[in-house]
Amino acid sequence: MNTIEPNSKAESLSDFMDEETSTQNPENWENEENEIIPFKYSITSYGADYPVDSLVKRLENGSIYIPSLQRRYVWKLEQASRFIESLLLGLPVPGIFLSKEKETQKLLVIDGQQRLRTLQSFYTGLFQDNGNEKKFTLKNVQLQFEGLTYNTLPHEDRRRLDDSIIHATIVNQDEPSEDDSSIYHIFQRLNTGGTRLESQEIRSSIYHGEFNDLLKELNQNSAWRSIYGKDDKNLRDEELILRFIALYFKENEYKKPMKNFLNNFMGKNRHLKCYSSEQIRSLFETTINKIYQCIGDKAFKPKKVLNASVFDAVMIGVARRLEKGNINDCEDLKSKYTSLLENQNFLAVTVNTARTSEEKNIENRIRIATNTFAEVE
Repeated sequence: MNTIEPNSKAESLSDFMDEETSTQNPENWENEENEIIPFKYSITSYGADYPVDSLVKRLENGSIYIPSLQRRYVWKLEQASRFIESLLLGLPVPGIFLSKEKETQKLLVIDGQQRLRTLQSFYTGLFQDNGNEKKFTLKNVQLQFEGLTYNTLPHEDRRRLDDSIIHATIVNQDEPSEDDSSIYHIFQRLNTGGTRLESQEIRSSIYHGEFNDLLKELNQNSAWRSIYGKDDKNLRDEELILRFIALYFKENEYKKPMKNFLNNFMGKNRHLKCYSSEQIRSLFETTINKIYQCIGDKAFKPKKVLNASVFDAVMIGVARRLEKGNINDCEDLKSKYTSLLENQNFLAVTVNTARTSEEKNIENRIRIATNTFAEVE
């Protein structure tokens, strides 16, 4: 039986939960906290107990998968050491949540990546500390473990660590079958400690694939970067691009909440089977380049801050005009844009309301913008 000395550094279960970071919102960004989920899910879940050495092997061969942009590794060496110490002492640690992907049968990590990456690092012997790699030696733990690595642990302790069990809950969405949107909600609810992950960070993890890669590429468009500014660490700039593309193609199918609409669109087009890379790239780049050429870096900023609802309406309005051919008169486009921002009906469904994701408000602002730009030369 293992005993714990009075000065043991082993921590409570909550000390091993994951942490995140966030940034400020663009203006009129919808508050999703109280949005109602419009339907119920049918989800299958089951438990599995994995020995630690098996988890590490599965992480190495990719059968358990942590998307690279899911979250940054934020644990300090002392916190990681205490997690390893708890396993060596036989103390319980929190379980992990995994989702089985339908196409690949790989297990996507929903919650627990800090713990899993800690195990992976300890077994390889290298610890990532703010981008710097150093030797993973246990620190601020009981004296019998202090300064040890995986390879220098006594044989009995190493075997105990290898055989330690971590419980996994594995979930699979049965209905609806097309978008895995329940995984989004599970992810969001599990990641509530510290500062929560934002919506597009979660989508980037769940719907990783060709469409997600394309969004990241489009996000580096020079015209878009000049308008938006520096990269948003919470991926709200990528979410705006997704929002434009989704509303452009599927406005007539939009139902609030916006986050579910975007989840559904990104899930269905995850591997670019609905809309091709060429189709999406041409749509976004032609539109944003023309707006930047004619309006400049003040586009979408009626009050000096980029307004999300002005962005999607103007982008779709100009994109629909560009369907008929190039815009040659920049002054005319700029004049129409100025008049749009003075239109009280438009302002009522963009700048002067907090209910920008209501179906009628989206329909009205896109209609007004489309009509405003329709006759630009």
